[in-house]
Amino acid sequence: MTLVAGVDSSTQSCKVVVRDADTGALVREGRAAHPDGTEVDPAAWASALETALGEAGGLADVAAVAVGGQQHGMVCLDADGAVVRPALLWNDTRSAQAATDLTAELGGGQAWAGAVGLVPVASFTVTKLRWLAEHEPANAARTAAVCLPHDWLTWTLAGRPGLDALVTDRGDASGTGYWSPITGDYRPDLLERAFGSTPVLPRVLGPAEQAGVVAGGGALLGPGTGDNAAAALGINAEPGDVVVSIGTSGVVSTVSTTPSADPSGTVAGFADATGNFLPLAVTLNAARVLDATARLLGVDHDELSRLALSAPAGSGGLVLVPYLEGERTPDRPHSTGAVHGLTLTTAEPAYLARAAVEGLLCGLADGLEAIAALGNPVRRVFLVGGGARSEAVRRLAPAVLGVPVLVPPPGEYVADGAARQAAWVLAGGDTPPVWPAASTETYEADPVPHVRARYAEVRELTAPRVG
Repeated sequence: MTLVAGVDSSTQSCKVVVRDADTGALVREGRAAHPDGTEVDPAAWASALETALGEAGGLADVAAVAVGGQQHGMVCLDADGAVVRPALLWNDTRSAQAATDLTAELGGGQAWAGAVGLVPVASFTVTKLRWLAEHEPANAARTAAVCLPHDWLTWTLAGRPGLDALVTDRGDASGTGYWSPITGDYRPDLLERAFGSTPVLPRVLGPAEQAGVVAGGGALLGPGTGDNAAAALGINAEPGDVVVSIGTSGVVSTVSTTPSADPSGTVAGFADATGNFLPLAVTLNAARVLDATARLLGVDHDELSRLALSAPAGSGGLVLVPYLEGERTPDRPHSTGAVHGLTLTTAEPAYLARAAVEGLLCGLADGLEAIAALGNPVRRVFLVGGGARSEAVRRLAPAVLGVPVLVPPPGEYVADGAARQAAWVLAGGDTPPVWPAASTETYEADPVPHVRARYAEVRELTAPRVG
């Protein structure tokens, strides 16, 4: 049996799966936690990867490995390859003003969307580099190379052989703000505009191109990719398939054969890990909305679901807009959440539970609508991520999204996608190996347009953060 390994280095943890390269069958797995926060010393990722690999039995008998990682983070390296400062993660919103400034400097969203398929928001690396140049000029001056979290881990597995050995893939590069999925090239002019210079950038590899070998081991390294592209590969999404992932962030993405450019910035026109494209909308607030509501009500997640399902659709007019960490879609990085419609009738745990689930789903429905409006067909919707374990989310999703929802079994689809890429590197060819698709449960319900209409009213009442 030939084995391959896939890594998911996410915001909260590192997961490793080891699978049969031919059949995709799971052989073993491991995991380790990441520290909290919106900036992290990359050494913590390396330590978690070492722990997760150890729990998964190591790489001694593994023929190839690839890394899927959280997108957009900023990892700055000096001329010797040392980390200059803790990495800023995708959910760090301190560069919101930099995003506004960069958008205006280039002439607005149309110019940015036409150049790189996206409009700057605080999540993207290009805005974080502008923030660094403005607020930490000494660290900016030390920065000789810039890479993404998955790039840094791939380079670390290779033994950190030098800055010129940094590599990435088109899926992750497309989320930086200075690489164009439309042309397949970096835009050094945009990088210089943001940062004031052009540090070394990782070489962008093809979908199945070898990135080197694991130091001291000999396993081949795949190019890796961003977490969203890896999840699409792991679930075997095809053109017309929409993947709705409810994790730390909420992600709505679809595989497309043509690039997208949305001047409003709601949809980012990313690339995928196969040579296609991955138009995508992201909400900052997803599974943690369920965590926060359960904590507020003093219940576990099972009870939260039971409460939500016991209340009527629309929660009697009670709406929760869940901008608990600011928001990216719409772009309101400094906003807070809102609860509206509280009456003697709706002042009950069941109504608040239902409003939380519906609010979470309404944000995702807005993203799905925006992706479809760009001409992307919605053939079927897959619901994945930790939030998909919630019975209330599964049962209410088709009513709010307005389409039937397929729910595969809980799994590590980002790590699975990375493992499938590793198998592709071994096998070669133009397409990834075919692994059996996971069985799915189908959830259907009549659409409830009044829920989204009421949510849209209250969404405009959200306030900026104070203090």
